[in-house]
This record gives sequence, C-alpha cells and structure tokens, in this order.
Amino acid sequence: MRRTTVIAVAAALSATLAVTGCDSSGGDGKASKKQAAPKVDGQDINVHPVSDLKQGGSLKFSIDQWITQYNINQVDGQQGDAQDLIKAVLPDLFDSDAKGAIHANPNFLVSAKVTSTSPQVVEYQLNPKAKWSDGKPLSWKDFEAQWKALNGSDKAYEAADTSGYDQISKVEQGADAQGVKVTFTSPYADWQRLFDPLYPAAYTDTPEKFNKGWSQKALATANSFKVGTYDKTAQTITIVPDPKWWGDKARLDSVVYRVIDASAKTEAYLNKEIDEAPALLPEDYKRLVEAADTDIRRGARWDEVHITLNGGHGPLKDVKVRNAIQAAINRSGVNESFSKDLSFELKPLNNHFFMPNQEGYRDNSSEFDKYDPEKAKKLLDEAGWKDAGEGKPRTRGGKQLVLDYTLSAGGTSAQTDQAELVQQMLGTVGVKVNLKKVPANDYFNKFVNTGNFDIVSFRNVDAVYQTMLTPVFIQPKGKNLFQNFGSVGSPKIDELLKKAAETTDHAEAIKLYNEADVEIFKLGHSIELYQRPQIDAVRKGLANYGAFGLADTDYAKVGWLK
Repeated sequence: MRRTTVIAVAAALSATLAVTGCDSSGGDGKASKKQAAPKVDGQDINVHPVSDLKQGGSLKFSIDQWITQYNINQVDGQQGDAQDLIKAVLPDLFDSDAKGAIHANPNFLVSAKVTSTSPQVVEYQLNPKAKWSDGKPLSWKDFEAQWKALNGSDKAYEAADTSGYDQISKVEQGADAQGVKVTFTSPYADWQRLFDPLYPAAYTDTPEKFNKGWSQKALATANSFKVGTYDKTAQTITIVPDPKWWGDKARLDSVVYRVIDASAKTEAYLNKEIDEAPALLPEDYKRLVEAADTDIRRGARWDEVHITLNGGHGPLKDVKVRNAIQAAINRSGVNESFSKDLSFELKPLNNHFFMPNQEGYRDNSSEFDKYDPEKAKKLLDEAGWKDAGEGKPRTRGGKQLVLDYTLSAGGTSAQTDQAELVQQMLGTVGVKVNLKKVPANDYFNKFVNTGNFDIVSFRNVDAVYQTMLTPVFIQPKGKNLFQNFGSVGSPKIDELLKKAAETTDHAEAIKLYNEADVEIFKLGHSIELYQRPQIDAVRKGLANYGAFGLADTDYAKVGWLK
C-alpha cells in the first residue's frame, strides 16, 4: 500500500529482512549473487491503460490492525493502514510519480503555485466539480479549519504534526469561490505536503470533532471511493465506488481491507483470501513464488526499519545508557541474520532522512553506532550501572538494569527473532531485556503512540518530503509526543530542522538535514537498521497495482485485466 504525504508506520514493524537490493532468491531457496541497491524510481505495477481493464471485481488486502482513528492528523491516526485507506477516500491534492516528483491532482486542483516569495504566498484553484459526500463544495474554509487545527496554537487539538502549518500566518478566500490563498510567515519549501489529504471543515473545526469525531469511522469522503461497510466482528472494512465521483469511473466494485496477523498473510494469500502478500522473508518468498497465477513485483520504496529507544523515562533517559545500547547492538549482525537466504546486498542504514539510493544520502552514524561491546560496558560504568558478573544484569542504587522490548503479537517470527538477537547482545554487556508481546490492535495506540515502552522496532515509510520527518525528531511539547515516541531531541535539532524546512535552496536543505542527522545519531534517538524494499506477491492479472516505489496509487485505475 502507498502513502506519500504522511509518515506511515506499518504494524509489520521490524518483522522483515534488511535489504537494499531488489532481486530475490530462486524458488529452491538458493541465494544468487548479491545485487546492488535498486534505483530510486524502481517500481513494478503492471501498467495498462484502463481500456484493458474489465469493469467490476473485488480487490482484497490485509491490514495489520483494526482502524480506530480515521483522522490521520490526530496523534492516534498515524498507523499506516488508516493512512492507506483514508488516501483512497479523501481529497488527494498532490501525487508523486515513480521518481518522487510531485504533481497537482487535476481531480481536485486546477492549479496550485507560489505567487509571491516575500512573504511566501501559495494560491490554489480548486476544481469546481469537487464536492464532499454531504454535497458541500471543497472551499477555502476546509483549508482554514485544517490550518487552525494543526498550527499548534490551540493545544486542545491533539495534532500529530504541526510542522509547516505553524509557519502559516493566514488562510483566506482567493479570487473566487474556488480560490484559496495561503500566506506564510517564513518560506516553507515543502508546501505541497500540506492540506494533503484535505479534511472537511464541518467535521474538524473544533477540538472535539478533530480528536474524537473520526474515531472508528470516516465522517465524510470526496474521492473515487467511499467507505461502504465497517464489520468489526469480521474485522473487515470495505470501500466502494462513489456514484457522486466527478472523475474517471473506478473499475473495481470494491476494495476489502481485512485484519490479518503478519504471520498468517502468506497462508491467506495462498487460500485466495487476499490478493497481495509481502514476499520478503525467505520462508514466504519460497512459497509465494511457486503459487499459481502470481507475480512477484519489486520496487524501491522509502522504507526505513529501526529500533526506537525511549529517553522519556527509566534508565534510557540517560544519554550514556542509550549510547551504550547503540554500541552493544551489532547492526550488521542483526541484518545479516535475516539476509542469508536472500540475494540482496545488505548494509546498515546510516541516515534517518535519506535512503542509500537517494540524493542527499551520507553516512552520519556516530562513534556509538559501531559495534563495540567494550565501549558499551565503559559507558554503563560511567552511568553508574555496576557490573554484577557474567550473565547478570547490572545494578545501580539497588535496582537492576532491565528494559522491556515491546512487540506486536501479530508480528512475524522474524520480528521475534530480531528481538531475541538484541536481547542476547544487550545481555552480554549487563542489560537484561524482557520481551513483551502485546495485542496487535493495541500495539500503536496503547504502547508506541503513548511512549509506553523502553524499546520498540517499527518502520517509517514514504517520506517523499524530508519535512514529513520533522515530528519524528522534534522535542515533544507537554503530553504531545508528535511522532517522537521516545522523546529524544534537543533545541539544536529543532533549530536545524526549522532552518531546513524554511530554505528553498535544495542543496542547502540537504546539508541542514544531514547536520541535524549527526546530532540525532549522537543522542541515541534510534538505531537505524536497513532500507526495506517492496517485494510483493500480487495476483496475476491485477493491473496498475503492486510495488509502487515512490509513486502514489490511483485506485480509479486499478483493476483486473479483461
């Protein structure tokens, strides 16, 4: 599934192999020669004109947990499945192509451009045909309500990300009823990521509506599809074509999202319960590549797997302890343990903002990110955690050095394998790690999103704009963690990210993001593991869908070949 204008976190989490390549082993499981990293525009979606598609049919997908929040701008709406679905039913103002270039979506925008640089002013001309499901036309009022909810000025709005919106001074009507004029207090290079998707003012213009109104349901829609049914008992959500849609008619009759544990997806695909399944793990690939009527489709996605350390409470509040954890984990060892049966070149990821196949990538890892158990022990000594002898946890003030590694019970065996490997590595330096499995439907809402963990591992995906990562690294404000779930940050990082977002000089922005990244590594915010490419088993005959890489999905063009 694709998402571009939000950072989506997938519940498959760290349950996959570390790869920076795009080939795969054969059906016999023997690994072929290691391949190089995929091109940044790599994708495989079986492109066809819509005239080749039949009218009708259903497409069945798996999701990792039941969706509880359909406002993806609210703190609990950051789970990736919600973001996938909502992009199919709400106004999607801008789309990215295979190279990550951004284009206005003509279904919603006649035009959108910067009309002044001092101050920066962006003017949008809305498609006059575009209407909400309640019959009201899209208007500047929707932009205004979204800005007020997300600019950070009213703390009652539980905003997941205020970046960009907090640089807007006013939103007003443009030259006519379809015009929108947005004025910024300071330049914002990634202005196209704002208001995308767009929510209706009538259902988000108060904190109560914004925070709770979209719980368990989408209140209004405006796209080629709308939500048809929610079946919590069957754990399925179905979207269907909207007869009021003004754009190209959708080919499919329905798209069904069904909650399935990661470990059960291969079996569900083979039983024809779903039409797509991840084929990255060796045990899955070996079965899926032999399945009848199946294509293995590969793409180069912005997809980062990491371990987050919680500096908001407990022993990890001490940067020396976080740095010790960094030094005690052999990232190459973690990655290689999962890649032995795959034909991908495997290298640790050393940047939080750019993938190895992207312009701007450089190695920003710190001295602590090099595997060095002795350095880890020294750092723990300096932090006051005394060695209690081999196999025993260190102690300080009568307390043992114990951390919880929280996992989703719906994850794969590889997720558990990774956690157990980290557990062993940390055990050798005197850190006891307890593996704590929690229900899949609670994993994000009750644990990750609230900072209720010591160690977790998940994926940040589809950060086509670097500013999308700002909420991951800025310091929390009060109880609002934004997406910095481990609460690790600094004023210096905040300032560098602010400067990077304000510069319109691409090369200078890259420089500033990398400067911030150096500080992020030093602070032990998270442990970068690998870039995860898309390797998916897709039902043969499905067109315009698969491994999108950096591109968006146009559901109106997805369908089955005649």
